[in-house]
Amino acid sequence: MDNNIITLKVNGQSVRGKKGQTVLEICRENGIHIPTLCYHPKMPPYGGCRLCIVEIENMRGLPPSCTTPAVDGMSVHTHTDKVMGVRKTVLELLLAYGNHNCLLCEQTGNCELQDLVYEHGIDHVRFKSDFVPQPLDDANAMIIRDQNKCVLCGRCVRGCLEVQVNGVIDIAMRGSDSFITTFDNTELKESNCVFCGECVASCPTGALTYKQARFKGRPWDLKKVVTTCTYCGVGCQVELNVKDNKVVKTTSSFDIPGPNRGSLCVKGRFGNDFIDSPDRLKTPLIKENGGFREASWDEALGLVAKRLGEIKAKSGPDAVAFFSSARCTNEENYLLNKFARAVIGTNNIDHCARL
Repeated sequence: MDNNIITLKVNGQSVRGKKGQTVLEICRENGIHIPTLCYHPKMPPYGGCRLCIVEIENMRGLPPSCTTPAVDGMSVHTHTDKVMGVRKTVLELLLAYGNHNCLLCEQTGNCELQDLVYEHGIDHVRFKSDFVPQPLDDANAMIIRDQNKCVLCGRCVRGCLEVQVNGVIDIAMRGSDSFITTFDNTELKESNCVFCGECVASCPTGALTYKQARFKGRPWDLKKVVTTCTYCGVGCQVELNVKDNKVVKTTSSFDIPGPNRGSLCVKGRFGNDFIDSPDRLKTPLIKENGGFREASWDEALGLVAKRLGEIKAKSGPDAVAFFSSARCTNEENYLLNKFARAVIGTNNIDHCARL
């Protein structure tokens, strides 16, 4: 018998888990749904949103399941009238203190708050607030910050600090005056932000969105194609969000196997404009008389072979150097390496992702 295995009773159903797991983790592993907003599998449990509360027999109050350690023999109830009443109240308070207009939100159809409101059957908000709308921060070319849609779940803050270890943003003030901000409340472009986009990927609402993808397509319009980022040799897995055969934005997911576990750098997340850039070369060019003219592949390759042969004959193979690109396949980079060393006879070869 495995001493690390524990048994819980959840809604009258016997489920098994491991010592050290939380109630939420065991429930999810056994297919039992508990709503969350501040919880994210990449980050330590926070227990801030209070939507994952449950009733546990012989325990006071309604503890958050994401931070409550599971104990052998524990009896848990996830959807009692008392629990559902508190969850609905929390959601109504979140809706009251903000401007959650789904018609104007880029995240409509891909918003965890929207899903939770629908799941709990909320069709009106009983509470009024003194919420004052805040202006958008869209001064940079990549991320739009909309404080009016923020629910203070803290996922962006924890993603920045605990996943990327940048610590650029935090929660300022207290109570109803709280808001997410950079140091000294500056715009993102004036802060130490490296624009990795971890905050955008972590945000469960429309408070943080891709500026480049704004009005380019709703979530249900986009086809996600999993591929490998072309910027370096790490092999990060990305999702190209495609509409009408054009890449609208690049995302990643914690659920996709890969070395990045859903995280990306600024180039991998936002540097996809080169794909459909009108400046991309589609035809070989040959420089003549101070300008360029279009040429066929046969003519261009013939000229390159001729000039390389002349340089090698006159100055030796080390007069030639080669640069390869991470945007090429491994096979293409291998062929360039072999061509440089075996055909030309030089070790002067470098790669854009070497450093």
